[in-house]
Amino acid sequence: MNYLGHALLSFNDPDILTGNMIGDHVKGKLILQKFPEGVRNGIELHRSIDSFTDTHPAINRAKIWFRPDYGLYAGALMDSLFDHFLAGDPRYFKSEHDLLQFSLHTYGQLESRQEFFPPSFIRYFPYMKEQNWLYSYRTMKGMERALEGLHRRATYMPPPQMAYRTFVTHYYALAQCYYEFMDDMVAFVKIKLTS
Repeated sequence: MNYLGHALLSFNDPDILTGNMIGDHVKGKLILQKFPEGVRNGIELHRSIDSFTDTHPAINRAKIWFRPDYGLYAGALMDSLFDHFLAGDPRYFKSEHDLLQFSLHTYGQLESRQEFFPPSFIRYFPYMKEQNWLYSYRTMKGMERALEGLHRRATYMPPPQMAYRTFVTHYYALAQCYYEFMDDMVAFVKIKLTS
């Protein structure tokens, strides 16, 4: 899952959300101690979500189409592409308006906890908010921009045009993989948060 997925799977808990959103920007176990418990739990949840995603059969099936051109970056591509399907999933966002409201609410919650942002997320966040990344995942144009952004941040990733073409070509099969995966992911996170 990418940023929209991690935001949704925080289930409106601001501390969990903060940790979940900064998870990729926090390395190692020792550094975790500098965060309050709720944010630390969010970081650990982020890592659990990533591990679950990396081993899920539907994700592994979807990566096959991207591996020839993108190798190990196939997983990062899945994260972004599955946020597109999530943004249009009526089980979580009944309308564009609901997705927009969720996005704005998420940015507001994150802004209230900026003191916990690592330096790299401090640099990301203004762009995320200004360009409304969470909302823009829902459109094909937004996905083109998301893949271009991933390419800019990933030093050795090949240009994203072929990834976009593969996404369009296998759109419905990828959507099926998303639905298989998402049901399992939500159940997994709910158990994780209550255990």
